[in-house]
Amino acid sequence: MILPIIMAGGTGSRLWPLSRELMPKQFLQLTNEQTMLQDTVERLSGLEIYDPVVICNEEHRFIAAEQLRSINCLDNNIILEPVGRNTAPAVCLAAIYAEAQKSDPILLVLAADHAIVDAAEFRKKIAIATKLAESGKLVTFGIVPNSPETGYGYIRKGEQIQGGDAFEVSEFVEKPDLQTATNYLNSGDYAWNSGMFMFRASKFLEEINKYRPDIFNVCVESLAKLDKDLDFVRVIESVFRTCPSESIDYAVMEKTEDAVVMPIDIGWNDVGSWSALWDIGDKDSDGNVHKTEVMSVNSEGNYVYSENGIVGTVGLKDTVIVQTKDALLVAAKDSVQEVKTIVGKLKADNREEYKLHREVYRPWGKYDSIDNGERYQVKRITVHPGEKLSVQMHHHRAEHWIVVAGTAKVTINEAEQLLTENQSVYIPVGAVHALENPGKIPLELIEVQSGTYLGEDDIVRFSDRYGRT
Repeated sequence: MILPIIMAGGTGSRLWPLSRELMPKQFLQLTNEQTMLQDTVERLSGLEIYDPVVICNEEHRFIAAEQLRSINCLDNNIILEPVGRNTAPAVCLAAIYAEAQKSDPILLVLAADHAIVDAAEFRKKIAIATKLAESGKLVTFGIVPNSPETGYGYIRKGEQIQGGDAFEVSEFVEKPDLQTATNYLNSGDYAWNSGMFMFRASKFLEEINKYRPDIFNVCVESLAKLDKDLDFVRVIESVFRTCPSESIDYAVMEKTEDAVVMPIDIGWNDVGSWSALWDIGDKDSDGNVHKTEVMSVNSEGNYVYSENGIVGTVGLKDTVIVQTKDALLVAAKDSVQEVKTIVGKLKADNREEYKLHREVYRPWGKYDSIDNGERYQVKRITVHPGEKLSVQMHHHRAEHWIVVAGTAKVTINEAEQLLTENQSVYIPVGAVHALENPGKIPLELIEVQSGTYLGEDDIVRFSDRYGRT
């Protein structure tokens, strides 16, 4: 049996304003109606696999859990990293956990933010790679290049392995300049380094302990006291923070004598920029990719995305337009790698737009900040059936809730009441209160906050079913 290990870290800053620090690209619907994380799981359908182990940042835990739950794939299988330490420690944690839970399975290491067009061909290659992993090889999947890309690392193929589907790894090569990349492409001896791997858990642990015992030992100690919290596996934060940051390539794959590369041609894309989404998108007769309603006049080669409202383009060529509820990006398609510079400036200016969307997801549902002023803020709140917000109070703001759909169970200073559509309630400053959806349909309400300070940190939680403080 194969155990997929899905790495769902990173912030995807080059896909701002859609991808943000607290809602990065792996949790977004960028290529179809499923999120990239869900796509990564679903494309393995048909293989004999365990439910995947997902490794993500602490701040993304509830998003990851909800997305796995919605595809019936949630079972105490999310490992939380308190801090990012690159791919080698992440995979090491997963391998240690896998050995303890699944009796030394074959691990299939994947990124949650890759697009793959030919999933059937990918599954065929996985089946072949499984045999290599069972024989003690550490397999890296190399993408057959179709252009002289300078943004990827490369792998040079060595001697062909019996059967012809894989090669010994001759060397890993850093990102080349254009001329070097062109030479690689023409030679036929190189593949793009996809960052996808396959090996037996015990073999990987043996190799990382051999070449990077510092990483291995910290990871073992980090999981010494396994702490399961709801659907999450928590490591010992104080220990894991001491772990060196290193990629799996540098830590193991470039050093081991058992690395093999399997070239695959599957329509792979790492979705690293808006131009990459244009590359894989469905284009009209003028080469435009439209992810919204667009009135296009004499415009070609554009990528247009909008969360709401019609977009008009006139005489526009090779341009990216992305509109969210609180931000607008307009960029030349050949300059989209510089979007991360905007994110850096937003962060330096302490602007929330680098971190949060106007619509924010929570474990109980979501809220949308639809209006605000100096002493007031208006939110539309959605609470999933059966979910409950924390029992809390505020020092600086009062709240007024108006139910627009569903039923709300409201507790104010231990007094409970039920509210239905068009009913409302007032929560004074300092009142201990809670909100719950006891019904079978989503609860929708409008919250009007008023007071001297309206920040999200003005919350004193007395109890919380999701373990937040």
